Amino acid sequence: MKACFLGLGYIGLPTAIIAAKHGVKVCGVDINPDVVAKTNAGELHIIEPGLQELLQEVVRTGQMHAQTSPEVSDAYFIVVPTPFKGDHEPDISYVEAATRAALPLLKEGDLFVIESTSPVGTTELMAELIFSQRPELKDKIYVAYCPERVLPGNVIHELVHNDRVIGGINPESTAKAQSFYAQFVQGKLHPTNARTAEMCKLTENASRDAQIAFANELSLICDKAGINVWELIELANKHPRVNILQPGCGVGGHCIAVDPYFLTAAFPGESQMIALVRERNNYKPVWCAERIHSAALEFELKHGRKPVIALMGLAFKPDIDDLRESPAIHIMEQVQREHPEHQLLIVEPNVSSYKDYTLTDYREAYQRADIIAFLTAHAPFKALPRDTTKVVLDFCGVFKR
Repeated sequence: MKACFLGLGYIGLPTAIIAAKHGVKVCGVDINPDVVAKTNAGELHIIEPGLQELLQEVVRTGQMHAQTSPEVSDAYFIVVPTPFKGDHEPDISYVEAATRAALPLLKEGDLFVIESTSPVGTTELMAELIFSQRPELKDKIYVAYCPERVLPGNVIHELVHNDRVIGGINPESTAKAQSFYAQFVQGKLHPTNARTAEMCKLTENASRDAQIAFANELSLICDKAGINVWELIELANKHPRVNILQPGCGVGGHCIAVDPYFLTAAFPGESQMIALVRERNNYKPVWCAERIHSAALEFELKHGRKPVIALMGLAFKPDIDDLRESPAIHIMEQVQREHPEHQLLIVEPNVSSYKDYTLTDYREAYQRADIIAFLTAHAPFKALPRDTTKVVLDFCGVFKR
């Protein structure tokens, strides 16, 4: 079997590599020629432990290659971003563009799967688009939706071992998609319809958003009450039916910080709690920036000079290079706006550059700064010695104090 993956990002590339590793002939497609060139050279353009070696293997053996346009295959997978337009309304134009790119190549018996996070009804819309342009394919191809549920840093294991929800536009499409994923997924494949599969992905991440909002709100309460939130959560989780997550400086990434808006945009009247959760998590980076602002003013009053401030971590979660929707970015930008005259040391050990900002080595920043604000709990930060002479704002539990 030959499969074409349209979109070689944080989900599309690992999935394509795993499929190729399990015997599927893979054509990876990305509109970015640099991504294509790196992929064909066996070089990852993302950080994911263990994936580089797998990519080199499947490229070397000829199981996978990349190019900027799709080619005739037996299965097509749409794994492109779904950004926002207007006031957090989902924009499926990338999904539509990828569908149109594959449309002329489709033939009887092909499988067409959308993996991109999508509003409810998107898979049916794309099926209608296909059949309007290619009416001869009606009831002749298989169309399904199958979302990914993987954790950055553990993608290789989770792509193989996680359960998956697979929803076709009809039972035959569901079965066809199941047969493809069964080639490499060892977790259980749960059949449903396309609309329920789309809703399931959004529901999972809206639920996670609510759990994180509880932890983040708890951190605000504890700060005001003079209680160590990390100790409190550890103790509360001793209860056999309590499992509180760890707070941070907000919610980022391409799923939890995004998917709930797909529900609030489509069902505004029915999703009021989901909308409130988004507001609470969006407030947390504002609160963190205000804490940094207050610490800077207090330092200046006490020492008669402006402090050097280190912002430690830009990624949306530890030990990855993914900065999408990262609350740390919002904090950095707000601090920079409020303190243009202060020296800011910006730290992100997992990327070599970010826009026009100068990045500082984390050890140098920790040594030079007067105020240390931990925004992401990267593993190297946890090995730093505690320095009681500095003002430490630990928003993500590096030292948990």
